[in-house]
Amino acid sequence: MKGIIFNVVEEVVVDRYGDDAWDSLLDAAELDGSYTSLGSYPDEDLFRLVASASQILEVPADEVVRSLGEGAIPVLAERYPQFFDPHDSTLGFVLTLNDIIHPEVRKLYPGADAPDFDFSYDDDGHLLLGYASARKLCALAEGFILGSAQHFGESATLTQLECMLRGDDKCVIRCVFGSNGGVGT
Repeated sequence: MKGIIFNVVEEVVVDRYGDDAWDSLLDAAELDGSYTSLGSYPDEDLFRLVASASQILEVPADEVVRSLGEGAIPVLAERYPQFFDPHDSTLGFVLTLNDIIHPEVRKLYPGADAPDFDFSYDDDGHLLLGYASARKLCALAEGFILGSAQHFGESATLTQLECMLRGDDKCVIRCVFGSNGGVGT
């Protein structure tokens, strides 16, 4: 996993809980926390951080991961406005993941292993986002979607119809976007 992910996680934790919380989390996970944005680190480091946060906060690991994804969007929007500025809606932004965002991520961070997404629509015209990754971090994808909806002043209701964690080949997340300014799941 690229170090930029760990840098963003650190920013989210420090922003929400303070510097001491990040240090405590690293201690609990038995990690040194020296992550450079271009470096590559074991996926296990992130999983250890999540497990420690889950235990400390007494919330399920998926909730920690979803919250990290949601909190990462303001950081990413500030660092990479070129990915966000051309769009005026969550749907328009999300649909660029495979064609624009992930190729650019791979240019900026050689060796990055970005997930694969596919897109279709249900009978009601709502987006069905397919997610496949060996990491099985579908909760992170959900958090990114929720954070993106907040960024664009929209609501997002997500329903996971299929999930790799339940044995499916990929995750399929039904996304319903609205313009009420709130976000719900």
